[in-house]
Amino acid sequence: MPVALVWLLAFTNLLLIKVESNNAVCKKTFNLDPRPHSVSILEFGAVGDGKSLNTIAFQNAIFYLKSFADKGGAQLYVPPGKWLTGSFNLTSHLTLFLEKGATILASPDPSHWDIVSPLPSYGRGIELPGKRYRSLINGDNLLDVVITGDNGTFDGQGAAWWKWLESGTLNYSRPHIIEFVSSKNILISNLTFLNAPSVNIHPVYCSHVHIKKVLIETSVDSPYVLGVVPDSSDNVCIEDSTINVGHDTVSLKSGWDQYGINYGRPTTTVHIRNLVLKSPTGAGISFGSEMSSGISDITVERLTIHSSRVGVAFRTTRGRGGYIRNITISGVVLSGVDTAIVADGHTGAHADDKYDRDALPVVTRIVLRNFTGDGIGLAGNFTGIGESPFTSICLKDIHLQTSSESWLCSNVSGYAEDVSPEPCKELVSFPSSCLAGGRIYGGETAAESYYSW
Repeated sequence: MPVALVWLLAFTNLLLIKVESNNAVCKKTFNLDPRPHSVSILEFGAVGDGKSLNTIAFQNAIFYLKSFADKGGAQLYVPPGKWLTGSFNLTSHLTLFLEKGATILASPDPSHWDIVSPLPSYGRGIELPGKRYRSLINGDNLLDVVITGDNGTFDGQGAAWWKWLESGTLNYSRPHIIEFVSSKNILISNLTFLNAPSVNIHPVYCSHVHIKKVLIETSVDSPYVLGVVPDSSDNVCIEDSTINVGHDTVSLKSGWDQYGINYGRPTTTVHIRNLVLKSPTGAGISFGSEMSSGISDITVERLTIHSSRVGVAFRTTRGRGGYIRNITISGVVLSGVDTAIVADGHTGAHADDKYDRDALPVVTRIVLRNFTGDGIGLAGNFTGIGESPFTSICLKDIHLQTSSESWLCSNVSGYAEDVSPEPCKELVSFPSSCLAGGRIYGGETAAESYYSW
């Protein structure tokens, strides 16, 4: 059988295996039956005038609802109004429901935000050494939490935080809107997120997280504001949403340098689909650069990425360690994007000077298929690391209308079929580079070859 045909058949089977294995993540259904107990935030003295601080009201309501955890759980109902608050914690077996016209407003006063220790896989705050501000809505070691509504809104009122970041006057690293830590069975749906100080939704060390039908927006001048960041988490589904933010819209991460290596919890088994994305200064979807615990087994499909600096980005650098592998991205429509695909092995700062320079990241088995694009500046920029080149970069059915140079490549290898503009020579190597070192020729099926990776 001709080599090209062998590769094509196995390539197709590989995609089917990976997509099917991760599809189950988004097929999982959460129990949305009404909680047997429900209270309104009004019952705890909250005032929805946009001026009165309601932190104590939310804290008291959550404390009260803890008593229903072993009785089927409870719902906290937020009616129409503007509910100003500082940070507060949720509890297990809880539904937080925002009615249409309800907006939870984050206080712009830093004294209304708790100060907490850095995440162990990062070793310090992202922007400053030491501690960080706690997020607006928090869940730590929780089970069965739903945050939903009739398109209610979280407004992070992030403009002040952006100003402090750019002026160098932050006291601690910026807070997020929602963060779950070491939690399981989390659903976030049917909500709008505006003007996050930093990240909008950040599940870290979590399992079974479902994010769907959310609208996330910030102004175009918001510095380093991200949409959804699955971080050292598994079994995550992100679907049916629109995200327009200043930096990366969806960014998969797993810890920073030696702290992430030592923590050792990867981001894995993630399914992302049906998203409309815009990032004027970042990427539609990114991997890293903080990926030191590893990122693997990710399926991404049916994306529309427009008016962005980068479409798809893989970022890492010497000293990260970890890996980015077994990634399949298909069905991507790009428009008005400066660079369609970036894989850069020289991106990202270090947590401190204690990182191991010899901790080389591995980027391999990346499948990119069915991309179309118009108004593209550069088709792709693949820049691996000399001592750890990017390998098995597999491109198929990619057609981009570019206005400048087509591809830039160094320290990378892979294979391309039906790709225009014509890819660089490093991506037209022997087809077996996309088949686990060619073991298929030893008699294995495509599935056996894939699972032996």
